Amino acid sequence: MDPTLLRLSYPREARHSLNRCNLTAEALASLAYQLAPVPLELDGVAELHRRLVDALARSDDDAERRTLFLAHMRAHFLLDDPASQGLSEHARLDRSRADYLKLLRGWHFDPDGREAAVLKGWVESRFGLRPSYHGGPLAGDPAAQLRFERARAAGLYGTGALEAQVDLLYAYCQHALQRQHAGQRHLRLYRGYGRRDALDVLARLADGVAVVRFNSLSSFSHDRERADEFGDHVLACDVPLPKILAFSGLLPRLLEGEGEYLVVGGVMLAHRLC
Repeated sequence: MDPTLLRLSYPREARHSLNRCNLTAEALASLAYQLAPVPLELDGVAELHRRLVDALARSDDDAERRTLFLAHMRAHFLLDDPASQGLSEHARLDRSRADYLKLLRGWHFDPDGREAAVLKGWVESRFGLRPSYHGGPLAGDPAAQLRFERARAAGLYGTGALEAQVDLLYAYCQHALQRQHAGQRHLRLYRGYGRRDALDVLARLADGVAVVRFNSLSSFSHDRERADEFGDHVLACDVPLPKILAFSGLLPRLLEGEGEYLVVGGVMLAHRLC
């Protein structure tokens, strides 16, 4: 492949020079990363939650590992004790149920809503990738950018370390994927889309393959037929496992019905299927 294509990534204005993981934003968003991914590690997460990490490694039972994770989240982030999170009877808003589970449910129902803004903001904070779309294009539109920032702030207001909860969700998701797909570096996932100009195509190659820049966080499906329900066209991408934040089946009753996967953005080869 042309080395120029391999270097394609998010443009400078769409990424931060610093982030909170072991690769720069430019590197992890590049086409080269899609083709040859390496694990992504968020700063301090494994060290802070070492007891959970070790317990997950010792268990060979999916249900037990899920129980361990859910119990650790409740205990570490005081999810069952709003008063310990600082909530009082005089609080203007009761945000005690605004946790990582609500974020995933909110994304599932509205990928341009308040919870989705928090998740896209988390990607920006941890991986350094700015969102390009949230209810409309953001680049070059200060008003749209301001609406996004307000939605993100509103989603975080009065919550208990919500972005840190997503840190641990990502780490748990990566552990689960490595268990389920040992020896693999990619999953073939599908994305439906409508208008042909809805894609940010950077280059077109042979046989219907394109180099596409995806938003900082996007939904894919492992089921081609379900992806076909979301547009007139379907793309197939070999998504690096380290770019998956959450997926259908990771936790009970979340992202169900569409085989949904939440994928961190970047430049990827996409095969147009129809």
